[in-house]
Amino acid sequence: MDPAKEYAECPARGKCPVFLAMSSGTVRYAPSGLGPALEGNLGEQLWDTDSQSHPDEGHRPPLEAVPVPWKSHRESPGGLAETPAGEEAQGEEGPAATQLDVSRLRSSSMEIREKGSEFLREELHKAQKELKLKDEECERLSKVREQLEQELEELTASLFEEAHKMVREANMKQAASEKQLKEARGKVDATLFAEFQAWRESPTLDKTCPFLERVYREDVGPCLDFTMQELSALVRAAVEDNTLTIEPVASQTLPAVKVAAVECGRANTCALSGLVCACRHRIRLGDSESHYYISPSSRARITAVCNFFTYIRYIQQGLVRQDAEPMFWEITRLRKEMSLAKLGFFPQEA
Repeated sequence: MDPAKEYAECPARGKCPVFLAMSSGTVRYAPSGLGPALEGNLGEQLWDTDSQSHPDEGHRPPLEAVPVPWKSHRESPGGLAETPAGEEAQGEEGPAATQLDVSRLRSSSMEIREKGSEFLREELHKAQKELKLKDEECERLSKVREQLEQELEELTASLFEEAHKMVREANMKQAASEKQLKEARGKVDATLFAEFQAWRESPTLDKTCPFLERVYREDVGPCLDFTMQELSALVRAAVEDNTLTIEPVASQTLPAVKVAAVECGRANTCALSGLVCACRHRIRLGDSESHYYISPSSRARITAVCNFFTYIRYIQQGLVRQDAEPMFWEITRLRKEMSLAKLGFFPQEA
């Protein structure tokens, strides 16, 4: 083999990575580490890529080689080949781009962090504001509750005070009533009370018993003693039988009725006393259809007697459940009303 031809070709053409890279066109220079024997013989000769040997079995075939002029480079003192400034810029382009991407990522991360922090600050401010409003509302409701509790306490105290006052007044009135009752007991005729107790043990409407005989003689008889004697007797019997009816005068004209030559159908004349006055009521005896106009004075006298008979009937029927003394004082009051009505004292509405 010719020595010149031997040095013109790379001894490791099929396996050398540099050769493979140059053949594919990805690398345009080669380091000077191939050996001193090849450094002086490479010169500016082109690689003969067509005469390269086939790769060993098991290796991928090299890519199609692109003829690239091979230039020798002087080896630097550090054993590295010198490269032009343009190639160094290309070599530094990758790290610079990576650093730029990292800077952009850092900037984006900081921006996201700042936005997130700002969002959290806003949310915290809103939460604090809402919490403050709720605290104010709670404070207001607390004041309202305290005010209501205070008013309730004052109202309760006022009600208790009023209740105690009412109880105290009631006790004072009861004591006064008991005192008056005791004083009245000393003034009551023992005979009258004894007659009432005897009648109360066996209540009856018989006029022959001492108690009712005295009431008829002293109160009932004089109260129902009117000028028109015949009609007075009829009224007395109707009161005792509880068949007398008193009703207000209607506005329509009623039929005239004559009794003992007295025209009682006239609304300006009392059928019992014969006095000329405004008669706003009339009486009816039993089932009779006749009506008699009566004056307010006559009506008051009849009403007082009817009230007395109504009360003693209640006692007879067992409807009055009291002691003897309260019953006696009620009967005494009713007898007083009969006496006043007989003397002409009666309410104006009568």
